[in-house]
Amino acid sequence: MANGVERELVVLFSEEELREMSGVKRGEEYIEVTCGCTSHRYGDAVGRLRVFINGELEITCECTPGCDEDTMTPAAFEKHSGRETARKWKNNVWVIVNGEKVPLSKTVLLKYYNQASKNGNGSHRSNNGRVCHRDEFVRCSKCNKERRFRLRTKEECQIHHDALADANWKCADMPFDKITCDDDEERGSRRVYRGCTRSPTCKGCTSCVCFGCEICRFSDCSCQTCTDFTRNAKV
Repeated sequence: MANGVERELVVLFSEEELREMSGVKRGEEYIEVTCGCTSHRYGDAVGRLRVFINGELEITCECTPGCDEDTMTPAAFEKHSGRETARKWKNNVWVIVNGEKVPLSKTVLLKYYNQASKNGNGSHRSNNGRVCHRDEFVRCSKCNKERRFRLRTKEECQIHHDALADANWKCADMPFDKITCDDDEERGSRRVYRGCTRSPTCKGCTSCVCFGCEICRFSDCSCQTCTDFTRNAKV
């Protein structure tokens, strides 16, 4: 629920597929479950895995109360956990199914990731036909820190579009994520992950950089970019 309007949830997996998994939570375009990675030396590092409809996988680490890591890819989480045989995150990162630790590779959770990888042919669309947009950053006019904007929905694109057009945009203007100028800026090691379905650390390609679509352009906006798109779309 946001701004008093209930959003329709996208069904990524059936109730049957997720029935025995621990910590299941459904979002607008993702599902979230409890996950972890085990190091023989340090034990279990626990986190929250989000699976997005465009194939993106994102883990929020909860290994210790003082952990200051931001969201990570499964590969980065595997490395962060101290796992001795890294670079096999599909087998080393697990979720809890019916009380047992089960590797991601043996669950349905990689279905969209595998489809996105298989279809990663530069079409700029995910496996469900939707246009993909990578995360973008806007700099606060007050503290000069850059803040991340997710661009998965039209509403999120609108928020980023308005912030980009506002020369006086501030951290406090972020509508959903409660961020203040006192909060730290994202680490450089985290900033390279922009949500590309082709490559986690992509610097920009035809799979994640959009030059205009119905999701990120707005017919009621008078800026030149939106005006040009709307005019060309009618031709």
